Amino acid sequence: MTSVASSPSTEASPSARAFPQTGRRVLVSGASRGLGRALAQAFAANGDLVAVHFGSRREDAEETLGSLVGTGHVLAGGDLSAPHGAHAVAETAAGGLGGLDVLVNNAAVNLPHPLATTSYEDWAAAWQSHVSVNLLATAHLSHLAARRMIEQGGGGRIVNVGSRGAFRGEPDHPAYGATKAAVHALGQSLAVHLAPYGIGVASVAPGFFATERVAHRLSGAEGEAIRSQSPFGRVGSADEIAAAVLWLASPVAEWASGTVLDLNGASYLRT
Repeated sequence: MTSVASSPSTEASPSARAFPQTGRRVLVSGASRGLGRALAQAFAANGDLVAVHFGSRREDAEETLGSLVGTGHVLAGGDLSAPHGAHAVAETAAGGLGGLDVLVNNAAVNLPHPLATTSYEDWAAAWQSHVSVNLLATAHLSHLAARRMIEQGGGGRIVNVGSRGAFRGEPDHPAYGATKAAVHALGQSLAVHLAPYGIGVASVAPGFFATERVAHRLSGAEGEAIRSQSPFGRVGSADEIAAAVLWLASPVAEWASGTVLDLNGASYLRT
């Protein structure tokens, strides 16, 4: 255990020294487009090798792969809603990259299911899909990646993409808000458990940010209302979220393990 000096020190802990700044092997789930693509691009630009996961959008994932700086990146397709699918994705990524040093749990389902207007059958199906992908896939990939990191030695990083909705509520997307809150809690539990192995675990909780999937919501009155949520008068960008994730996955962010980092432009403040 690293001792605490009486005065500030820039000396890194042994695990932080062992964990590289670049050249790492990174699996990004849900990387075919949107934030996942921005994450893959940020790590590749940092000099890391990236496994681009996709579920059904292979063409989009190939476009992401082709946009990455450097060589040695791979595709890792698979259905994360089932345990065997997560296992196949992790194996493909680790096999193609020669190991895993960083996992970014970005894949998620977010479909509307307001209680008052959703049938019980559709309600149950929505909860099942959200839990399977948002929570269980995150847990399964974290187990598979962390065990590999432990076997490799040298530490590692897991960064989960959570949500502001875990704190302020999602009236039309309750399963999304609930599973993202669970993802935050999972990350903090793993942060405590994996610290002795030099593995840092953290989460980001973005507010509304622009991607092609939500571009239609940013026009007209709805767009004005969304932008007004932040005192900056705008929404975030995928690149801003990716930059924060890149930092949390870096050697210098070991002491941020266990954090849930708000990235919402002061649109929702927690104490």
